[in-house]
Amino acid sequence: MKIYIIKRILYAIPVIFGVMIITFALFFFLTTPRAIATQILGEKAKKEVIDSWIHLKGLDKPYFFNAKAHGFKKLTDTVFVHHMWSLLTFQFGNSFQDDKPITGKIIARAGPSLFITVPIFILGLFFSIFFSLVLAFFRSTYIDKYGTLLCVLSMAIVIMIYIISFQWFFGIILKLVPVSGWIDGLDRIRFIMLPVFIGVIASLGGGIRFYRTIMIEETNKDYVRTARAKGLGESAVLFKHILKNAMIPILTNAVMAIPFLFMGALLTENFFGIPGLGSFTVESLFNNDFPSIKAIIYIGAILYQVGLIITDISYAMVDPRIVFE
Repeated sequence: MKIYIIKRILYAIPVIFGVMIITFALFFFLTTPRAIATQILGEKAKKEVIDSWIHLKGLDKPYFFNAKAHGFKKLTDTVFVHHMWSLLTFQFGNSFQDDKPITGKIIARAGPSLFITVPIFILGLFFSIFFSLVLAFFRSTYIDKYGTLLCVLSMAIVIMIYIISFQWFFGIILKLVPVSGWIDGLDRIRFIMLPVFIGVIASLGGGIRFYRTIMIEETNKDYVRTARAKGLGESAVLFKHILKNAMIPILTNAVMAIPFLFMGALLTENFFGIPGLGSFTVESLFNNDFPSIKAIIYIGAILYQVGLIITDISYAMVDPRIVFE
């Protein structure tokens, strides 16, 4: 197992490096430092002010080879090396927008995002598995058919429809929860109830259909027929046998979603005014805040690779037949 984990980590390193290089190419080949400075400082900013800002941020250096430097600095005193080194050492620097440390912003905004995404993940996973077992139990009946149809219809509705309609109904008409905003302390529960409810509802359609397909596939296998032949009830077959043997695809889908919990919910956070990483990402994109965006992409790439490794390890935990050599 240890050797396998080491191999998986070594496999992840080139992927992360590739993400770092692509991020650099997107921001420096599709735009220019002067364009970034003009957007941040304004169209009416003087040329001297723009040049001073570019120099202050170190964006006036050559991308790959600095002919004006001496010795080894010809290769190291470049924008590309600075970009790579800042990511490898997790020194993300300051934001272009307000010149505040990006690390502090990420730490501060991770909390609100996790308060939204973790309940959505846990409740969505629980209800998706539960209702998929119900549909599998009543397979080929009207409950299964209409339940599957309802899942397909819910998948066709974009999350913005849920957000706008639920804000109007629960926030404005019934006045049960705030329409938007955020507050620290226990009162934040009032502000996260509606976003969490919307997130769970929006995830159920695809989740139930996915897990239902897995459950139905398991019901047609020999061990299920053997369990039924021994006289086990349908509920015992579903919960003790089918669910246990369906854990590998469930784990694959669930564990791979864990890294994205950190990244927040883009639309939900923006519509509900939640100061999380999702809204921070959107703000950084609109403001062309390259240091903030590259930090979020880099952390997301690392978490995604960690999720892949945890997924592979979890296979051996639920299925003793899997042995990593």
